[in-house]
Amino acid sequence: MTLSTLPYTFHAGEATVLAAEGQFTDAMPEILIGRIDGPVGQAFASMMAQSKGHTAMFAIRACNQLVRPATITVPKVTLKDMANIELFGGVVQSATADAVVDCLIDGTIPKALANELCIISLVWIDPRCATDPNLDKKDMYRTNHEATRLAIRRALAHEPTVDELIANRHRIRHDMDDWS
Repeated sequence: MTLSTLPYTFHAGEATVLAAEGQFTDAMPEILIGRIDGPVGQAFASMMAQSKGHTAMFAIRACNQLVRPATITVPKVTLKDMANIELFGGVVQSATADAVVDCLIDGTIPKALANELCIISLVWIDPRCATDPNLDKKDMYRTNHEATRLAIRRALAHEPTVDELIANRHRIRHDMDDWS
């Protein structure tokens, strides 16, 4: 089955791109992609209600430039101050939006389906970024852009495959695994 024949009901993907040395700008988006008339579309519409500290925002490239497929970004961590909210609604929002458009350009997302699909992107912002006097916003953009593109590609390609997961069950451990 090719990507163009998939029903696009529910595709999940994630990726991690690490920050440059000395930065806290690691990106770890978790992506859901699906049709607007399916379960992802229903979740997308439900996320329009705001939750304190987890402000959902459309991914826009600039004012009046909402991306297609419509994409909503939601922070995984509570945003407690304007500095973090500005990073989320600026650098991260821009990187996410550009990644979606780049996936249209390279064919990862079929252009013909751009108005039939929607994307939910849960994004991480390390709270230390807002207070870091040496914050490199270009690195924050880079990590979020690269990770979002990779997460979208993985979601639509169903990666990792079930066979990969089984083969790696005893070879790969969670990065934070200090209990086994």
